[in-house]
Amino acid sequence: MGVPGRKFEIIREVTSQDNNKLTIKELCNIAGVSRSGYYRWLNSYESRKLREERDRADFELIVKAYYYRGYKKGARSIHMRLLHQNPPIRMNVKKIRRLMNKYGLFCPIRKANPYRRMQAALKTNNIADNLLNREFTEHGARQVLLTDITYINYSDKRCYLSTILDAYTKQILAYVLSKSLDVDFVLETVNILMEKHKISLDTETLIHSDQGCHYTSIKFIQIVKDAGLRQSMSRKGNCWDNAPQESFFGHMKDEIDLTKCNNFNEVQAIIDDWINYYNTERYQWELAKLSPDEYYKYIVTGEYPLPIYPEENEQREK
Repeated sequence: MGVPGRKFEIIREVTSQDNNKLTIKELCNIAGVSRSGYYRWLNSYESRKLREERDRADFELIVKAYYYRGYKKGARSIHMRLLHQNPPIRMNVKKIRRLMNKYGLFCPIRKANPYRRMQAALKTNNIADNLLNREFTEHGARQVLLTDITYINYSDKRCYLSTILDAYTKQILAYVLSKSLDVDFVLETVNILMEKHKISLDTETLIHSDQGCHYTSIKFIQIVKDAGLRQSMSRKGNCWDNAPQESFFGHMKDEIDLTKCNNFNEVQAIIDDWINYYNTERYQWELAKLSPDEYYKYIVTGEYPLPIYPEENEQREK
């Protein structure tokens, strides 16, 4: 409500009091507003009240979507969550942003990853060529796999997460949380990948990483070769060569809360829950408003699961 609106509201409240002795003209003069403006505002009072009630009802839906599964969301994610409800709720992003601003609901802002790569002195000379060349989505599903390690801080301790992400579908295909940085947990991530997804991979599939010592180790090179995959590496010190993987870690750290974790098992449970949520119910605008798992199924079957197709203009949504 703007300044004139607040003044009109005060005038309305004063005139409704039994002990008021001032006329509307006098009150308008005191407030520095026109009588005609006040009466126009008064005549539209009921319609504004009705609009406020509708906004409140819609905002309740937004809040429910915002906190779904305990992870805060931005306007686009709320829009997609509403579409996935049963029955689907269509509310365009512009309206969601308006109501979030109106009632002071803010989405988390992703911070830059503060962690550095392991020291260059620990690396070997087994550097693979950058075969990927940032062509993350040009080759389809299961053709470009991105892998990386990130640090997870909790209490006064630290653990380490290794993941493998499909650059096209954004699915996390395999992950391992480890208490130490021994190379074995990175190798285990590849083993899980092959156990779960070997049938969907082929000899053209790239597995792309940075030049960290885990990925230049003889053990990693050999396990990738045995899996029949092609190895690719980012250029030295260039995080953009593995940008989707870096983005995944950034979003995860913004959304999980480890402040109450006292031990490794509690962290493991939170990571398990969030990655399950990410793959199955964290919808992405660039994936036709679907979750990574839904998107993979969509491109394999051709069956779009929502009542509104991705090519339809957002302006049609109400």
